[in-house]
Amino acid sequence: MGDQAHDSAQRDGHAALLYASSDEFATGVLGFVDAGLDEEEPVLVSVPGPEISSLRARMNGRSHRVTWADMNLIGASPGRIISFMHAFAATHAGRPVRCLQGLVWAARTVAEQIEAIRHEALINLAFAADPVRVLCTYDSARLDSGIVRAAMTTHPVLIRAGRTHLSSAYDARTVFPGEWDRPLPRVPDGAATLAYGAELGLLRAHVARQASTMGLAPDRVLDLVLAVGELASNTVRHTDAGGVLAIWSAGNELLCQVQDTGHISDPLAGRRRPAADAGGGHGLWVVHQVCDLVELRSGPGGTVIRMHMHLGS
Repeated sequence: MGDQAHDSAQRDGHAALLYASSDEFATGVLGFVDAGLDEEEPVLVSVPGPEISSLRARMNGRSHRVTWADMNLIGASPGRIISFMHAFAATHAGRPVRCLQGLVWAARTVAEQIEAIRHEALINLAFAADPVRVLCTYDSARLDSGIVRAAMTTHPVLIRAGRTHLSSAYDARTVFPGEWDRPLPRVPDGAATLAYGAELGLLRAHVARQASTMGLAPDRVLDLVLAVGELASNTVRHTDAGGVLAIWSAGNELLCQVQDTGHISDPLAGRRRPAADAGGGHGLWVVHQVCDLVELRSGPGGTVIRMHMHLGS
């Protein structure tokens, strides 16, 4: 990838690398990383583990200057990634930093793909005022064409075949592209539902009982009860009408949904770790940390938050 490509990606802060081969991937990624190291910028590379090994082997003795993170671990739930990136940037406060991430791959579930795309859209808000340059990788040869099109709508800059250009599909006036901001699929008829108000002990006991019956491991039951407690507390604190909980299993997942009449107006809610001295609980941030995937849709008509937990070992 040429110098012009790097310069444009740097100026615009958030770019998508659309690659069609392993060589094209390595050239684009290492060009971005090397340019940062040449400028003495801290660099974070977050990609799946096997890609880390391949990239490190091609770094000619400079890999120790890069912070490596396995995206299979930190980004299994895309809702955790911005918090992780903020922590990296805060470690180098006042300095420009670079973050490379590969979080969209073909084996992800449909729900994970959608949340990964929504995360990409939120990058444009999360670091708009910070000296953070982000390059995201997309395997255009293997990913569904709809995912590649999504990259064009969530990234101001596109890099393909060594050339860089502004994305005509990107619209800075919108947070989420319309196709990726649709309501969640309806709760299945067989789901166990419970309306709740201020008596949260009964709600927690209900969740623990249902999750255990569905085969969720005991330690994960505790995680789910914690997450539901945080969300239900928010319902009680911010609404007068209470909420409705639904819980069910599908394939190898347990799904638990909380719905109420509240409106979460901040698209980044739960994506940034609250300050240690912040009043109240850590709410949505905790939910993102303990659940395997979190889907959130909110508007003037109310909020729906759906938590996914893997069943089995």
